[in-house]
Amino acid sequence: MKADQADPPEVSLMQLTAIDEAAAQGAPIPCRSFDPEVFFAETPADVEYAKSLCGTCPVKAACLTGALERREPWGVWGGELFVQGVVVARKRPRGRPRKTEVMA
Repeated sequence: MKADQADPPEVSLMQLTAIDEAAAQGAPIPCRSFDPEVFFAETPADVEYAKSLCGTCPVKAACLTGALERREPWGVWGGELFVQGVVVARKRPRGRPRKTEVMA
C-alpha cells in the first residue's frame, strides 16, 4: 500500500457474522437466496427490484452500516444503491437524457 493511501476501515465482527447468524436461525436472507448479480444490476428497474428484496431482510441495518464504513464502490447494500462509495437515490439509465419528458 502506498504511503498516501488510508488503511481500509475495520469492520466489526458483528457486521461480518450478522448474515451467517441470521441464516443459521432460518431467517430469509435475500442476498443468499437470489442471484448475487441482482444486487449489482445495470438497469434502473433491476436496481429497484434488488432494493425491494432488501426490504424484509433482518440484517438490512447491519448491511448498510457495513457498506457505509467500507465505502462500497457500487451495488445495492442494505436496501440502498451505492455508486462510487456514495448512496444515491436511483440509478440513471445509460445514454443521453431525453430532451422532453415522456407523458405516461
